[in-house]
Amino acid sequence: MNLEPSLPPDHASIRSGRIGVLLMNLGTPEGTSYKPMRAYLKEFLSDRRVIEEPRWKWWPILNLIILSTRPSRKGKDYATIWNNERDEGPLKTITRSQTEKLAERLAGVAHGRITVDWAMRYGLPDVKSRLKALLAQGCDRILLVPLYPQYAAPTSATACDQAFRALMEMRWQPTVRVAHPYYADPVYIDALATSVRASLGKLPFEPEVILCSLHGMPKEYLLKGDPYYCQCAVTARLLRDKLGLSKERFRLTFQSRFGPDEWLQPYTDETVKALAQGGTKSLAIVAPGFSADCLETLEELDGENREIFLHNGGKDFAYLPCLNDSEEGMQVIEAVVRRELMGWV
Repeated sequence: MNLEPSLPPDHASIRSGRIGVLLMNLGTPEGTSYKPMRAYLKEFLSDRRVIEEPRWKWWPILNLIILSTRPSRKGKDYATIWNNERDEGPLKTITRSQTEKLAERLAGVAHGRITVDWAMRYGLPDVKSRLKALLAQGCDRILLVPLYPQYAAPTSATACDQAFRALMEMRWQPTVRVAHPYYADPVYIDALATSVRASLGKLPFEPEVILCSLHGMPKEYLLKGDPYYCQCAVTARLLRDKLGLSKERFRLTFQSRFGPDEWLQPYTDETVKALAQGGTKSLAIVAPGFSADCLETLEELDGENREIFLHNGGKDFAYLPCLNDSEEGMQVIEAVVRRELMGWV
């Protein structure tokens, strides 16, 4: 007996019954020249989740100072890591590949009813258009997956904010879930340890110290209740224990600070400098808070911090790559998605 409600002959065609998975990452400019860099930075630095200063104070600083000088400088940094073949940033290249590989891994799940897509919080492809694309394909259930192992308001929350803004405009909203942060997930920790061991095994030297560098945030955000710092500390501790290293040899630091306010400490660049000046000759850095290599890892860690270390007396330096779309990286993303889809498939 068919219990599905019958529709009148003139009813609009409705596609439904599919499940969407939307991978979301931070974003990347559309080019390295002034105009696309300015557009990207304006969108990013106008987000109240990222910069919590009062608008009256922040607007003139952003528009009259930062957006006049920073686009050209950051454009040069992006140019050093740019994927010239595809004419895009590496974050976009890697996130696309993660999406394609995840789709292959989920091809047989739920009788082929899963559609996997990707979006950037800032830049393209934007969250709103990809949600609409999933709806157009009949996805009436959508899992949002912020690709940040550790939750933070300026990353995970703002990605979801953007999705919720799009949902507010929809008459018929899909059912939506948000993937939980996976900072302590055994699959994630095991993948990191496997990746770190493999990367260390390829080095012609054994690092005296390994820095576990996570993206920083203003200390004020922690004091307001953001759980990010605590989750970073858990990740670093679990990874250190998994690798069997001491606290002296495996250290948590924070990078990418911006502006005059105090950020989470210890700072990566200052630690690198102090280690080199203190006699450490070999150093490696791993960045487990990034699901894909990007400006902050390829240019800042592998470029700027390498230079800091070598110019202050260090000899051997290595940046250990992110999980990216490697086998270990895809195992993590697949495990997170399968866990969050339980009850739907």
